[in-house]
Amino acid sequence: YLPIIRTLSAITGHISMNLQSFKGVTMSQTLIAAISILLTIGLLSGCVQGAGGSGDSTGNIATMSDGKYKRPSESEIKSMLTPLQYDVTQHEGTERPYRNDYWEQKDEGIYVDIVSGEPLFSSTHKYDSKTGWPSFYRAIDNRYIVEKKDYKMLLPRTEIRSAIGDSHLGHVFNDGPRPTGLRYCMNSASLRFIPRAALENEGYGEYAALFN
Repeated sequence: YLPIIRTLSAITGHISMNLQSFKGVTMSQTLIAAISILLTIGLLSGCVQGAGGSGDSTGNIATMSDGKYKRPSESEIKSMLTPLQYDVTQHEGTERPYRNDYWEQKDEGIYVDIVSGEPLFSSTHKYDSKTGWPSFYRAIDNRYIVEKKDYKMLLPRTEIRSAIGDSHLGHVFNDGPRPTGLRYCMNSASLRFIPRAALENEGYGEYAALFN
């Protein structure tokens, strides 16, 4: 946490110096304002994420597979994804809220990793989080979900990646609805939607029971 504390101190000092240029503003007022700004940025960041690598190593991801799903080669990934999808899944980018494919999707079906096809989320657990990104209160199979600590927004967050595809999916927060209290805030660009009627043909027939 020492790097985070040093960063906070430096940024707080910089903001304080700028705020003091206004007449009648005391040092204590500038410090309070600076800290409030930093906390607001961290707490309200939602799914916003800058580019950069993940904090932990996933080993030799090029060969990761469970026999059913696998991560394609780098060249295959580049050819199969749009620039936005590639930026989000491979470079931890973030799509714009309210301007993505699935934030208000209500059709029945499941959402899989756009790179590997791993089953991740179901429409039965999807809800409107008022953030502009598709949100779920649980994953359908935790074997395909990996959590990693993310310090890119100053305050620590929990990044969600796919276990085999190693795709950046989004983040999970503790402000979701019952029964889990979780909010999986995902990027549409990381997902592919499989309609309920197509589950069997697409090889996801075992998840049809979610809609019975």
